[in-house]
Amino acid sequence: MTIYIDVVLIENLIMNYIILLATGIILKEKIKSLRLVLASLLGAIYSVLSYLFSLKLYGNLILKIILSILIVYIAFNPQTMKKMWKDIVLFYLTSFVFGGVAFALIYVVKPQEILMRNGLFLGTYPLKTVLLGAVVAFITILVAFTIVKSKITKKDMFCEIEITINEKIIKTIAMIDTGNMLKEPITNTPVIVVEHTLLYESMPKEILNNLDELLGGDFNNIPEEIREEYISKLKLIPFSSLGKQNGMLIGIKAKSVKIKNQDKEETKENIIIGIYNKSLTKKGEYRALIGMDVFWDGAKKHPIS
Repeated sequence: MTIYIDVVLIENLIMNYIILLATGIILKEKIKSLRLVLASLLGAIYSVLSYLFSLKLYGNLILKIILSILIVYIAFNPQTMKKMWKDIVLFYLTSFVFGGVAFALIYVVKPQEILMRNGLFLGTYPLKTVLLGAVVAFITILVAFTIVKSKITKKDMFCEIEITINEKIIKTIAMIDTGNMLKEPITNTPVIVVEHTLLYESMPKEILNNLDELLGGDFNNIPEEIREEYISKLKLIPFSSLGKQNGMLIGIKAKSVKIKNQDKEETKENIIIGIYNKSLTKKGEYRALIGMDVFWDGAKKHPIS
């Protein structure tokens, strides 16, 4: 059986590109075609070398992991190790789906000759078979992830909370943000981010309407009696989310926070409320953000959800 190196290169380049494109879409990455082409070319060159040279080095697991890291880094340029490993895991999952669909399609097409060499699957099937396999796999994985996402109900994403500050109870809907690990840096107390408009009945409007000025050290708009009562209670909370890097929130400790989630209820007392001076959503689906640390703080054996 005659195998053409240029065909092997092109086939793998196309498959790698589509795999990376599907991975990028699922990750909601900003797709840069040049990066995807370069990453795909690196993988294709590896495939050609795997076919040409029967060296154990090219079949080494460690080498393949390093290659995967390089491909993902070139394609998506993740800025943190957490993001890097997330991208790699999804890249592998996508690759497995593509490989399975492609193998099944080739089995159905039944080419006359198939060759397995150094872990590389080759045959006399035409390029259109590769393209068809890539398209079918692409659709399969997108449909699969859509189905998985549809299984996540609003009960999994939102909860009801009741915040008590100055003997006033504020009720609202909070979104459970698994990526929210916000804490007050000195005491390491978990923080719930709340829109400032919710707090008008429990805190002086002079504070809530001048959050930016307070962060800048300007207390001119705060009456002296309010300043004396509240300045010592207010906390400074650094954050790098909510659409702003290296920002600061003003926070205040709540007397208690009652959390209701999926017919379960628990009251927390060691919680700081981070006051956000804008709206968290355009339609007001929720008005607070609550991190997983709030659920687990002091109750690791008995989480709410």
